[in-house]
This record gives sequence, structure tokens and C-alpha cells, in this order.
Amino acid sequence: MRVSFKTIFTDRHPPTEPAIAELKSWCGSFHDLGLTPVYEGSSLGNLSFRPEEGNDSFIITASQLKFKNDLTEDAFVKVHLCDPDRAIVHASGTLEPSSESMLHFEIYRERPEINAIFHGHCDAILERAEALNIPVTREEAPFGSAALVRRVLEILDDNIFIIMRNHGFIALGHDMKSAGKLAIRMHEKCRIDKRR
Repeated sequence: MRVSFKTIFTDRHPPTEPAIAELKSWCGSFHDLGLTPVYEGSSLGNLSFRPEEGNDSFIITASQLKFKNDLTEDAFVKVHLCDPDRAIVHASGTLEPSSESMLHFEIYRERPEINAIFHGHCDAILERAEALNIPVTREEAPFGSAALVRRVLEILDDNIFIIMRNHGFIALGHDMKSAGKLAIRMHEKCRIDKRR
């Protein structure tokens, strides 16, 4: 899962924000629930939070992590700024930021009230999306692409739970707790509905 942008590192040390401990915990929960499955040796999905309201910088899981349970500090990257037109990400950390960093950046920029974005994968949610009136992107687009960012922004509006067609889901929250609980609630609802 290669990134589709160039990363310019302003610092090669992992970020140290205290709230990373909470993000690690949510990564573990997503792993335990199967919402960040491993595909071709890497754990799918990416989770981020914005340390300061009103600031476009955010902390996100690094690219190509093997598992998302029991992560170390270097598994997180701070993204300071993205230049979508030139496909450049300015970041701090030891690893490449997630391939979906541009998507997170654009959502944070469009929705200043959102401070956490949790992207996961779940077949049950994808299958039940239309029945549950969950917004779904108009077309499928490759992960990490500018096209995927455009598709998501087309339906973003005030929605807090979105499906990327044939890909995965995005849960948004004013904090990590609200984004995480929303994802878990939708996961449980879709699993229960599927059994009926």
C-alpha cells in the first residue's frame, strides 16, 4: 500500500502528544473487532485525531503497519500540512504517514468541528449501507487517490458516517471517543441486522 504523495519530513522523531495513548487504545479496539484487517502483510484502515481545535495538523497512524494492536510510539506520524495540488505532505515522524493522509487533511479542513477520523473496513457495514441509509460515495476510487478524496467530499456535508464504495467506512467525531463509539455502534448494528 504505497502512498500517492511525497512526504517532506520537518522532524524525524515520533510525535509526543499525550492523547496518542487514547489513539493507541482505539487502534487496539479496531484490531480486536476486525475493523483493521490484515491484507498482504499490512493492516488496513487508519485512525487520526486533531490535537488542537482550529489547527489543520493531526496525528495519524503510519503507513504499512502490520497490526494495529500494541503499537509503539513510532507507529504514529504528525501531519502538519498537505498540498493536494502538488501531492506533498509535510510531516514529523519516523515512518511514512498513512496513504489516506490527504483524505484526513481535507475532511479536517472542511469540517472544523471534527477532531477525530477513524477509517476501517467491514464487509457487514458495506453490505448494509443502503438499507441503513448510510451515505455511499458515487463511484469507487483507488485508496490514497485524489479521486477518492473528491468522491468523499461530494457527500461529506454534515454526515458523520460515510461509506467509500467497495472500500471501507469513515467515522467522524468531535473527539476520539465519539468517532470510536460511532464505528462500534454501526459495526454491531450491521452484524445484528445481517443475522436476521
